[in-house]
This record gives sequence, C-alpha cells and structure tokens, in this order.
Amino acid sequence: MIRFSGLSLMRGTKPLFDLADATINPGEKVGLVGPNGAGKTSLFSLLMKELHPDGGDIDFPAGWRISHVAQETPALQRCALDYAIDGDTHLRKLEAELAQRESEPQDAASGMRIAELHTALADAGAYTVRSRAEQLLSGLGFSTEEMQREVATFSGGWRMRLNLAQALMCPSDLLLLDEPTNHLDLDAILWLEDWLKRYTGTLIVISHDRDFLDGIANVILHIDDGKLKRYAGNYSAFERQRAEQMTLMQGMIEKQAKRRAHLESYINRFRYKATKARQAQSRLKALEKMETLAPLRATAEFSFDFFEPESSPNPLLVMDGVTAGYTQRDTTGETVSSTPIVSDIKFALQTGERIGLLGVNGAGKSTFIRTVAGELPLLSGLLTRGKGLKIGYFAQHQVEMLRNDESPLWHLTKIAPDTREQELRNFLGSFHFQGDMATRPVAPFSGGEKARLALALIVWQRPNLLLLDEPTNHLDLDMREALTEALAQYEGTLLLVSHDRHLLRATTDRFYIVSDGRLREFDGDLDDYRNWLFDTRLAKTRTDRHETATEKPDRPVIDRKEQKRLEAQERQRISILKKPLEKRIAWLENEIGKLNGKKTAIDSQLADPAIYEPANKDRLKKLLADQIECTKQLNSREEEWLEKQGELEKILAS
Repeated sequence: MIRFSGLSLMRGTKPLFDLADATINPGEKVGLVGPNGAGKTSLFSLLMKELHPDGGDIDFPAGWRISHVAQETPALQRCALDYAIDGDTHLRKLEAELAQRESEPQDAASGMRIAELHTALADAGAYTVRSRAEQLLSGLGFSTEEMQREVATFSGGWRMRLNLAQALMCPSDLLLLDEPTNHLDLDAILWLEDWLKRYTGTLIVISHDRDFLDGIANVILHIDDGKLKRYAGNYSAFERQRAEQMTLMQGMIEKQAKRRAHLESYINRFRYKATKARQAQSRLKALEKMETLAPLRATAEFSFDFFEPESSPNPLLVMDGVTAGYTQRDTTGETVSSTPIVSDIKFALQTGERIGLLGVNGAGKSTFIRTVAGELPLLSGLLTRGKGLKIGYFAQHQVEMLRNDESPLWHLTKIAPDTREQELRNFLGSFHFQGDMATRPVAPFSGGEKARLALALIVWQRPNLLLLDEPTNHLDLDMREALTEALAQYEGTLLLVSHDRHLLRATTDRFYIVSDGRLREFDGDLDDYRNWLFDTRLAKTRTDRHETATEKPDRPVIDRKEQKRLEAQERQRISILKKPLEKRIAWLENEIGKLNGKKTAIDSQLADPAIYEPANKDRLKKLLADQIECTKQLNSREEEWLEKQGELEKILAS
C-alpha cells in the first residue's frame, strides 16, 4: 500500500501539503482531485522521487514498478510501433543483453545466460509484444500505416498519445496518469477507460473529465487546504459526500456560534457578581477551550451566461449535397487538387436545436464544423445561410489564435471598438479578468485562462449559433461545470463536438454522427454510441463482404431459397480457407509440445552439478548447443502459431 504520513511540502513560500495523511490500498483506482495549484502534479513528483518532502514520509513497497506518461517526446526517426514497445524497459533490456551475448564468443557460462535470457523473454511476453503494442496504438487512434511512421512526423498531441502508449506498455504495480484524456477524442477515451478498468495494479489519475473519473475511480483523494482527504466511490459519490459534509459542518458552526454567544452573554452579565463569579469563571474557561470550527472551503465558484441572441433566422442554414474537405492551391490561387472528407451532406439547422456531433478520430467532425463556420470553402453543393445568422465559433486550437503580446482588454476592444473602456473592463471582470490582469499580455496565462478569454470574446458577440469544437480541452472541473450550466441556459442554437460526455449529455438534445465519409442522424444516446464504437470500430467487425463503398442502399431483395444457397456457399468458402490453417495449427501445437518436452529434459540435465565437471565438457557443450537450438525452434513455432491463429480468427470473423 501507499501511506502518506505527516506529509509537508513547500513551493517557494506557499505550503502545498501541511501534515497530510492518507492511505491507498493495493489495486485501488484513485482519482486525485483539487483546485489548480493545489499540488496534484507535485504529489506525482513525490511518488516518482523527483521531489523530496520537507517533512513526513511516503511509504510504498521498494520493489514496485512505477509507470507514468513522459511529458516530452524527442523527434526520433524510430517508428511509432517500436517507440511504444520501448515503454517495456525490462523487455528492451533483456533483448539488448541477448543481442550482446550472442555477438560475443560463447562459453559455458554465456551459453547458460543466453538460455536464461530466452526463458526470461518468453516470460516477459516478447513473442506477443508487437501484437499487444498494435492493440494499444489502435485503441489510441493510430492506423496500421501510422504505426510504421517515424515519431518525428507526428504533431505534439499525437506524440503525447505515443507517450501514453509507452506508459500502458510498461508492466507496472503503480500507474500515474496526469490528464491522460487531454489529447484524446471520445473514441480513444472510451477505449482507455475500458483498458484501465482491467488494469490490475494501483492507479492514480488526475483528470478534469468527471465521466472518465466516474467510470474508473473507486476512491477519490481530495487535496484541500494542504490536507489529503479520502472518499470512497467515484467522483459523483465524492461530490455528494462533500456536499453533505459541508452542510453538516455549517450546522455545527451555527450551533457552536449560538453556544459561544450564550456563554459570552452569561460571562458579561455575571463575571463581576460575587455570587456568580465562580460559574462565570468556569464558563470563561469553557469558552477559551472551545476550538473554533473552520468551515469546509468550497472551491471558488465561477459562473457566466451567454447573452440572449438579438434575433435568429429560421432555418439558420441549409446544406444540400455539400461535399466538405480541403483544397490545395498554387501560388496564383488556382486549385491544384481537392480532398473530400464528408460527402453528400443534407443538413438543416433550425432555431433552438442543440446537436452533439459524434464520430471517431479523423472521421471529419472538425472539417464539417469548419465548413459550417465558413472557414473552409465547399468542394461542391449548396450552403444557404439565413439572413441575420451570427456564428460564435470556438475551434480546437482557439487559444493559439490569441495574440500573446496583447491583453484581454485589447482583444475585446478589437471586436468592440466603439464601446466605453469601463464597460469592457466590467465585462472582462465577470470572467475573472480583473484589475491589472485585464491589461497584461496573455502570454503567461494558463491554458484555462486563455480558453476563458476565448469564450468571453464569443459571449460578447451575442451569437445565435454556437459552433464549439472541443471547448473543454484546457478547462478544469469548475470551469467545465460553469460552461455546462451556461450552455444549458443558452437560448440560441448549438452544434457541439466534445469528448466530455457530461457536457454532451447536459447540453444537447440529439446527435449526428460522421462516419464513412457521410453525415447522418444517430438514433441513440452516448451509451448506444459506446456500443456502436466497440462493435464497429474497436472490435473491427466487418460489414457484409459483398457490399462496396459505392454500392447503393437500395439492394434487390433476395428470396429465402437463394439466401440459403448463398449461405451454404459462404460456409463452404470459409471451410476451404480454414481447413489448411487448422491442420497447420494442430501440427504446430504438436511440435511445440515436443519441443517443450525436449527443452525441459535439457534444462533438467543442465541443472545437475555433475555436468559442469571437466570430464563432461564435451557433453555440456552439446547440451548448451541443443538448448539454444531448441529455444530458437520453439520461438519460431510459437510465432508461426500466433500468426496462423490470427489468420484463422480473421476468417471466422468474416
């Protein structure tokens, strides 16, 4: 277990932890929460021994293997798949030692070590490691082709996914994840949540995604006022328990205040009366001993509202046969080529609609949003905008579009040049940009503060259509809740892309999905989408093999007799394909059994001390050579068995 005892830590002159105590049991999945700057990341650094406490102790088993997500990714020429496998450092060390041993002249000792290394590699899963790494990368959104790309070719967000893959590849007793969902889409978050549920070690995760915490955490560790407070259950359970504690504490404070007032009143009335002096002195001592109860501090609340739109056309916009995608132009502005992403879009937005946009990574959600916003020209089709349409658009990388050398007041003045400065300052103050902060450059602002400014600029413009593409990427739990409440009360029309399921559930009424290059309404909720995702994407089940991408949905009806004939024909085809594979697999299993028996016999002889006597030198040499050959053959047979088994599973899944 992990035990924090009297933990104290200073950051400059600010105490992050002050005599904090807590216990985490083996196998628990812990959500670490607290306001920004409370010390969550510092606690991770203490566990990894990158920081040392100023007081107290942190105890956990010395032999525990700790895995965490690296914050930097060098621009390596190494392919993504190999980079992910590098996360299993124990396996890589064994491979490196084996390669070194096999390249050197061999004697009895080195031969024995080589045999031991082959056994250790098998125990470490060396012969299934590529398959496991491929499953991890696939779940995190990498295609088969992307797994072979060099790390240097990926953007920062995708490199963080590679670092996450490394952390998950590493066999660990303690897994530390700091905001693992920040660079993931909803499909990858759902996959990660499922993976972490099956993780057998101890997990501590920092996250601002309440649904993610609800899905995996069975303990919440709350950092508040330098203390560590443990709550049983997930994040929603923590919120309920904390609210109950605050209510109870408030009642105790009020009760204490009444008792204190009663004692003070008695003391003031009778302390100088001889007949009551002793009782007054007794009550005075009771008052002095009474410990003042400090209320549980609620997190500083933040809230804001979207202004009511001045007017709204109906419909706001209509798309008919639109193809959305990208065009490449030459230096003269002429179109060189075009890449369609979402085709044949038939879509209309009515006033007051609240739509969530779903789809796996790369399906085209952002492309569709950018087309609606007018950032991307249509490749074909017709888009009609209603008269008076006013769009508020928050892009995925909106914070990067702010001028770092300018202030919040400058940004607001650019879109409202005729408004009095005091009115602009008052508005910025409602978003917590008060005093000097309103006139400082935004460069040193945190990601959350920049996102708050970007939202403020949108709110000021009073849009009647909000297009929000991952608006929560830089927001903490409190700011996310404020955005959720503001959107729930927004009286305009909303089109939202988000990996925050709580935000989607609370603010949208229905869903559309971008899939296979098409936009269509999704008949279901987020639980149905999760099932669809695992069935059609992550499980990679194949659709009817007789359909093609260009086939029309209006297919001729096949009568039952013809259908039975086709089914029998398909069964025969599968039988023909699988028969030689099943035969080869059976042979391989027989060979693996024989080789395992042979290897066991050799290992038994090598365990006899007499074999290492000088008289048995030649026999020892032959046994070591036989052991190496047997191990190589066994590895080869096992690799082929895995390959053939995979081929058979693909045929059976078709």
